[in-house]
Amino acid sequence: MVRPIDHAAVPGSRPAYACRVNATDRTPADLLRSALAADPARPLVTFYDDATGERVELSVATFANWVAKTANLLQDDLSAEPGDRVALLLPAHWQTAVWLLACSSVGVVADVAGSPAAADIVVSGPDTLDAARACSGERVALALRPLGGRFPQPPQGFADYAVEVPGQGDRFLPYAPVDPEEPALIVAGREFSGAEVVERARAEAPALGLTGPGSRLLSGLPYDTWEGLAAGLYAPLATGGSVVLCRHLDRLGELSLAQRVERECVTATAR
Repeated sequence: MVRPIDHAAVPGSRPAYACRVNATDRTPADLLRSALAADPARPLVTFYDDATGERVELSVATFANWVAKTANLLQDDLSAEPGDRVALLLPAHWQTAVWLLACSSVGVVADVAGSPAAADIVVSGPDTLDAARACSGERVALALRPLGGRFPQPPQGFADYAVEVPGQGDRFLPYAPVDPEEPALIVAGREFSGAEVVERARAEAPALGLTGPGSRLLSGLPYDTWEGLAAGLYAPLATGGSVVLCRHLDRLGELSLAQRVERECVTATAR
């Protein structure tokens, strides 16, 4: 359910952030490049985990840096090529958002909650490692610990993302151009090209309460549906807005949620 928030009387509300939305952007990676060129300092993803108390805020520049490093890891260390399938066995999390944009940057297909056995590469959280071992290709594990921390003991048969990604380059250039008409995303059994992701995210943004630059959407939806991905990443990115992405939001009481909405200057919610 999407709930618009009236901030006209909220003291201390943040000003709207200027952001040029480029109509020629055809892939999610294009959207991120345009956001970076327009206003690198503005917030893009604010993440809460209400099971651990974690809060992380990533500006466009910081998020783009994580994406570049992850894309370099994919392309160089994991030998990913356009058309390869990457199974993402990850929850709604800021690092999952990074992987989705890194996949778009390289031109590989991000298969959200997809079959590891059918994937060229699998990227797993700590709770899905057993299932991820069905992948015969490269395997990467994310501890999903606060501040992007590593595993205390690396899982056998997996590269620890938090160990591998810091040394990657801060700039990314794909070896081959990314075709926006090629498959880019699979979620809930449906396949989207990069262009379809961008077009649908833009088209659905108004219904989510994203009216343009400065819009700020709080999403408690999981990432295993298009609706969750649109609210939790693609639609805010496509409109120059930002997202407050909340994991385990059901553990937060209504009063605490209302306080977060006010504190984070949220303009709409999806949960």
